[in-house]
Amino acid sequence: MDAALYAVRLAGGWRLIASLDLRVDLYWWFGSEARKITAGTSSPGLPAVSKVRSHDRGYAGAAKRLVVLSQGLPLGWATAVRDDFAEERGMDLWGSKAWGRYVRSALEHAVGAPLLEASGRGSRALADAPLFFPGDDGLRQLEALFGPREWEGLHTLALQLGGWLSGRALLAGEVEALLQEAGGGVPAGWVAAAQLGELLGRLRFYAGLAAEPAPRSPGWLRRRRARGLRCRRCGSAARGRTACAACGSAACAYCETCLAMGRSRACALLLQGAAQSAVQGTAGGSPTAALGRWGLSAAQSAAAGAALRFLAEPAVPGSAAGRFLIWAVTGAGKTEMIFPLLQSILTAGGRVLVAAPRRDVVLELAPRLAAAFAEQQVVTLYGGSPDRWKQGGITLATTHQLLRFKEAFDLVVIDEIDAFPYHNDPMLDFAAKGACKAGGKYIYLSATPPLKLQQEAAAGRLPHAKVPARFHGHPLPVPKAHRMISVHQCLARRQLPPALLRQLQASIERGAQVFLFLSRIRHIEPFLELLRRSLVKVPLDGTSSVDPERAAKVMAFRQRELRLLVTTTILERGVTVPRSDVFILDADSELFDEAALIQMAGRAGRSKEDPNGKVLFAAHTWTSSQRAACRQIRRMNVIARKGGYLKR
Repeated sequence: MDAALYAVRLAGGWRLIASLDLRVDLYWWFGSEARKITAGTSSPGLPAVSKVRSHDRGYAGAAKRLVVLSQGLPLGWATAVRDDFAEERGMDLWGSKAWGRYVRSALEHAVGAPLLEASGRGSRALADAPLFFPGDDGLRQLEALFGPREWEGLHTLALQLGGWLSGRALLAGEVEALLQEAGGGVPAGWVAAAQLGELLGRLRFYAGLAAEPAPRSPGWLRRRRARGLRCRRCGSAARGRTACAACGSAACAYCETCLAMGRSRACALLLQGAAQSAVQGTAGGSPTAALGRWGLSAAQSAAAGAALRFLAEPAVPGSAAGRFLIWAVTGAGKTEMIFPLLQSILTAGGRVLVAAPRRDVVLELAPRLAAAFAEQQVVTLYGGSPDRWKQGGITLATTHQLLRFKEAFDLVVIDEIDAFPYHNDPMLDFAAKGACKAGGKYIYLSATPPLKLQQEAAAGRLPHAKVPARFHGHPLPVPKAHRMISVHQCLARRQLPPALLRQLQASIERGAQVFLFLSRIRHIEPFLELLRRSLVKVPLDGTSSVDPERAAKVMAFRQRELRLLVTTTILERGVTVPRSDVFILDADSELFDEAALIQMAGRAGRSKEDPNGKVLFAAHTWTSSQRAACRQIRRMNVIARKGGYLKR
C-alpha cells in the first residue's frame, strides 16, 4: 500500500502527515462542508498523528498552507518520515527546491540510504515538484471532491471505526473482518474513513513493519548504513521475504514470529485505535472488606488488600505501567484473590484483562469470572474464539491474543507469568506491555516467579505480597526423597522397582488419584505397559502435549474413572483433583527445574478434605533443583505459620 506525504502549516507550527487518501486531507483542511460537519468532533486530547504538542493539533479548516511532497510513497516510508519529523527554522519561506531537498534527506534518515538507492522508488515518487495549497489551480475543484452527504457518511464511519478499534491494533484484513461482524459489511470507502479518523484523532495508522531506530553516528555514516525492519505488532526483527501480490515486490519483508496471527508485512496497513487515559483503582480496600465480600482467607485478604492499595496509587506521568507481584503458593486460590482487584478498576469505569498461558486455562476461568461478575460482559479470546471482535469490561485471553491490542486496558493481570509460552518469550512480553494503557497497572500471579522478579522483589524494586498458605489453612506437603533407578533403566530391564510399586499401591488403597510425572513423552507408552502388567486392576492411562485425547483423559481422571495418570509437565499446573498424590520420576532430570518440581508437587494436598497428599521425588541422585524446591516449600510453611495462617 502507498501513502501520500504532505506538510501543513497550522497556528502552532508545521506538521508532517501521511495520508491514505489525499482527497480526504485536502477536503478536511480546505473544504467548507468539512468545517460544518466535523465541528466539535476532533479530539485534541487524544494522541496526535505526529510528534507535536497537543495544543498544535489541527482541526477542519485550520490550515494556512499545505505542501504535497509525494502522492505515492511506500506506506512504511511515509509513516517513518512522518514519525521522525522535526520542524526546521525558515520552513515558512521554503519553496519547491527546499522542500524537495528536505524530504529526500528525511527519507535517507528514516529509511536508510542503501534501501532508498537500491529500490529507486524514492526518486520516482519524488520526481514531481511539490504542490502548494491554497493557490494551486487544483483547489478550485476541491468542492467537487465530496458532496455534503458523502462527507457526512464518511465522517460517521470514521467515528464508528474509532469506536470499534479503540484499544486495538489490527492489520487491514482484520479490520475488514471486524467491519463485517460489527457493521454488517465492509464499506467500499473504509480506507478513506480511516484517514478521516486519523485527522479526527480517533485512529493512527502505520506499516506492519518499521525501520529500526537510526544508529547514533555521524550523519554521513548513518545515511550509508542499512536499516533493519522490526514488526510493530510483536516487536520481533523481521527477516523473512517473499513475493507479494499486494505491493508487487518480489521480496516484500514480513514477520515470521507472529505469522500465525496473520502476515505482518512491510506494505501492510496496521490501524491502531486512539488510547484513553488510564483510570485509577478505587480507594484501597481493607482486608476485612475483601474477606467479607469475596470469602477470602486471611492470607488471601492480606495480599488482596496490599494489591488494592497499589491500584489506588496515582500513576506517575510519563512513567511505565506499575507492576505488582502476588507470589502465592500452589492451591492458594489466586483466581479468587484477583476478584476485588478487578472490581476496583471496573467500579472506576476501566477495562481489565486477565491473560492466561493456555486455552484450557482460559476455558476453565471463563465460567468462574462470569459467575463472579454477572453484570459485566466477559469476552473470552483464544484461537478460533467466537468472541474475537467483541468488547467488554473483562477480557480473558491467551497471551498470544494480546498482539491485537494496544493500550486497551487499565489493569492487566498475567496469570502464571512463569509458565510456557509466556516465560522467556520476548514477543509475548512485548504484547502484554503494549496491551496496558500508559499509567495503567500490571498484576503478576505466580507460585514460582522467575528469578529476575524474585530478585526485584527482594531488592524492593517490585511491590509484592506473598500468600504462603493455601485457602484451607493446612501446610504444603513437603516432598520426600525416594531413591530409585532411572526410567530408562526400568524400561531396559522391563521391570519396575518393587519399592515404587508398593508406594503406588498404598496411594491407590487410600483412595487417592495418582499423578505420575515423567520427563520425556517417549517414555509414557512403554512405562504404561509395565504399570498395567503390575497394577492389573487399577484403571490408568497416559497423556502428553501431543495427545489429541488429552482433554478427555484429564476429565476421566477428574471423575475418578482413571485412578493413575502418567503425564509430563503439561499437567504441572491448571489441573486440580481433590484427593491426589504426586510421583515425580527422574526428578533429577535437567528438564525438571525448581519451578517445575514445585508446580508438580503442588497438585497434592489442594483440597480441605485431603490436605496432606503425598509427594515423592524419585531419582537416583539428589540435585540442587530438588533441594531448592523443598527449601522453598518449607520456607513458605514457616512464613505461613509465623503469620498465623495455618490451623496447626
